[in-house]
Amino acid sequence: MAERRRGPALEKALLDAAWEELTTNGYARFTMDAVVQRAGTSPPVLYRRWSDRDALVRATLQHVMKGALLDIPDTGSLRGDVLTLMREINATRVELVTVMSVQLADYHRATGPDAPHGPLVSGRKEAVDVLYDRAVRRGEARRERLTDRVRSLPFDLLRHELLTTFAPVPDDVLEEIVDTVFLPLVR
Repeated sequence: MAERRRGPALEKALLDAAWEELTTNGYARFTMDAVVQRAGTSPPVLYRRWSDRDALVRATLQHVMKGALLDIPDTGSLRGDVLTLMREINATRVELVTVMSVQLADYHRATGPDAPHGPLVSGRKEAVDVLYDRAVRRGEARRERLTDRVRSLPFDLLRHELLTTFAPVPDDVLEEIVDTVFLPLVR
């Protein structure tokens, strides 16, 4: 007889099952019943934790994004830090970026731009802010030029490249994004 899951182990199993369901079938076909089946549990177990599918999707995205956090580099330069982080994302997160964008497009449309996903959910925005604060202290960037859009720009361009090719981005493209697009905007 299988051991009964409880507490954090049960919650992890449910969120992992929900993620598998999202990546396999997408948001449009995502149901609480499918997650129950995949997790090998009962509906009350799931509904005690999340009242509806959107609450479960939000919790699942938070779970996945927190597990996918990368260390913020400290190379001694803004260029080095941004390139190092982009290279790490490029080397390890192509599948995650693709799944999050393609399979969850309906979710993002349904929940709107203020939905809790992306950097706001995972704490990545605050982590990357540390990188930019160091650059300002070193005199490499001007604080007034580091708007939210400019801060996210190199990573948005990386995501765009990943989604148009579904493959890792060549290093010379990463360098071009940083050197010719991003750095001139912050100096």
